[in-house]
Parts: sequence; C-alpha cells; structure tokens
Amino acid sequence: MNTTSIKPGVERKLKNHTGFGQSVRNSFTMAYRGLLKIRRTPEQLFDVTLQPIIFTLMFTYIFGGAISGDVLSYLPLIIPGILVQTVITTSVVTGVQLREDMDKGVFDRFKSLPIARIAPLAGALLADTIRYTIATVLTFTMGYIMGYRPAGGLGHVAIAAVLVIFCAWSISWIFAFFGVIARTASSVQGISMIVLFPLTFLSNAFVPADTLPNWLQWFVKFNPISHLVTAVRDLTNSGTVGWDLAISLIGAVVIVAIFAPITVRAYMRKA
Repeated sequence: MNTTSIKPGVERKLKNHTGFGQSVRNSFTMAYRGLLKIRRTPEQLFDVTLQPIIFTLMFTYIFGGAISGDVLSYLPLIIPGILVQTVITTSVVTGVQLREDMDKGVFDRFKSLPIARIAPLAGALLADTIRYTIATVLTFTMGYIMGYRPAGGLGHVAIAAVLVIFCAWSISWIFAFFGVIARTASSVQGISMIVLFPLTFLSNAFVPADTLPNWLQWFVKFNPISHLVTAVRDLTNSGTVGWDLAISLIGAVVIVAIFAPITVRAYMRKA
C-alpha cells in the first residue's frame, strides 16, 4: 500500500478555488443564515418599517402644498423620491452590520470553511434585499393610502420596485467595502451618511430640478440618484422607459464590477 508523507517544515497550501455554481450555492446558503438572523432579531427591521411611513407622511404634508399646491398633486412626485431615498439609505446598514460581525469574529470562522470567498459577503448582501423589499412595499402602500394612484399600472410599478432594489443592492457593495476597511461600525455609518446625504437631498427626489438655483441644477442633473428617481417616476407615473433607466442599470452593474472584487480582496487580507 502506498502512503504519502509530508515532510516536517514544509508548508502545505490548501486549494481554495470554487466554481461559479458552488459560489452561487454558498452565497444563497449564507443569505439564508442572514434571514435567520433577521428572524431572531426582528428589531433590525425597525428602520425599514418605520422610516417609509414617517418620511412619506412628513415630507408629503410639509412640502405638498408649497410645491404642488395640494397633497394629491405632490404624491406622483414625492412617492418615487421617498422610495429611492429610503431604500438607498437603508443599504448603509449592510456595511454597519458587516463590521459588527467581523468585530465579533463571525467572519473569521467563515474563512476556515471550504466555501467560496465571496459567499459570506454576497450572502449578507442578498439577505438585505428582503429589507429593501419591505421598505419598497411600505412606501407604495403608504402612497396608496394617501391617494397615490400610479398611472403606469401595476406591472410598471413592479419593474420600478425591482430596479430600486437592484440598485440598492449594488450600492450596498460600496458600504460593504467601508465595513471591511473601517475600524468601527460607527465610523462606517458616519462615512456612509456623509456620502449619501448630499446625493439624496441634493437631487430631484423632493422638488423638481428646475425650481433650484442655476448653480445647483447642474449637480442635481448629473446626480446618479436623480437619474434613478426619474426612471422610477417614468415607470410608475406614465409607464415609459427612458434613458434614465439605462443609466441607472449601467451604473449599478459598474459599481458591482468594481466594488465586489476589491471588497472580497480587502476581506481576505484581514485573515
């Protein structure tokens, strides 16, 4: 019988290569773990359940009369804006929770498992799409209760919802990168909010761009959040597909193509 021996002092490298199919399976397994985590700590859903309700009521009744003359006329403008602002802001939690899990040593255990390197990160981000879906449904529900009737029809509303969720998932890779390289969860949240607040509030989410000062309009029109808001408005209010939808999709794909690899590399360097 042949035996294989390893000489003392010779380092043995373990092969850590996985195919695409296994990477997908591993990612969905990790996503299921994330869903179990949400079920056991339902307070994680407070932001995606309360924020859409509070923001929709607050912004609609504060700005509705001043901008559109009445609340009903303002709803086609504000509901898509609130939807994008709420869901995109919610994606910050991905990086914060990732940093907290890494501080607890959870991801250190994953590195020792024979799974795809991207699986722990991709799984966590996939699980968070449930949060985005909840925020999306609640925003449209609140709008409907307040009198919003999308002229684009239910089909285009569903397409708009999927678009926002996909874009939020892609942006969450940016905050996942912050979560990997940052030292504390609070610093992740601070950095993320500094990035998101100017993008969401200096956009056409709450007011038409042509009502803003000329020096600010150029920023609003180039703002990627404005393109996403316009794409959602076109879909929900008129059932049309414009160039803004293409820009949003292309931007989302580019973000994933850039930040997914560098996030995984930064994560593995922490080993």
